[in-house]
Amino acid sequence: MSFRKILVFYRLPIAALLIISGFLLGHVTWWVAWIPMLVAIFMVIAYFLIGPMTLIQGYMEAGDMEGAQKLINMVKFPHLLYKPIRSSYYMLQANFSTIGDDLDKAESQLRKGLETGMAEKEFEGTAYLQLGAIAQKKGNTKEAYEHLRKAVKIGLPDKDNEATAYLQLSSICIQRRDFRNAKIYFNKAKACKATNVQVAEQVKEMAKYIARIPG
Repeated sequence: MSFRKILVFYRLPIAALLIISGFLLGHVTWWVAWIPMLVAIFMVIAYFLIGPMTLIQGYMEAGDMEGAQKLINMVKFPHLLYKPIRSSYYMLQANFSTIGDDLDKAESQLRKGLETGMAEKEFEGTAYLQLGAIAQKKGNTKEAYEHLRKAVKIGLPDKDNEATAYLQLSSICIQRRDFRNAKIYFNKAKACKATNVQVAEQVKEMAKYIARIPG
């Protein structure tokens, strides 16, 4: 375990040791005692305001989803996290809940993230894209349509996500037999030139269906 991980995982025990050492030093050299005490205060603040969130990116990049989820589960007081970090926490929680097919929990966490406020507009757009996908899975096409439209209006982080949103909007329009808007949204999805293999394949499959629509 790296030194950084030790500091993050054991902030409170280390802070407790620093406070004890501060008291002990106070009896010998009082003018030095404030140093470990100050460090301990910063570590306690970091425990509540940041938690283990600074380590999560490394786990995600390494593909260690289990390790990332264990880190997320270490956060005991999410409402105390610093605002931008709190919104990221809820977004990650929602992703894990979606993977576990717990759509109600994922929806609740996404809404909490939105209520907290996203640091970047693209993250807000992604949250609405996910809410749209969840609503569509639940069969609530009206709500899905509203969320997806909001997602593309706010903005999404890349063309693959944008294409996904437009494909879902096109699919909803087809269900409603609104073929005119179905074609408009499909053309927007196609114009995104998605590079993700799965999304690009969905565009190809949708193209076959759109070609059969009259008008």
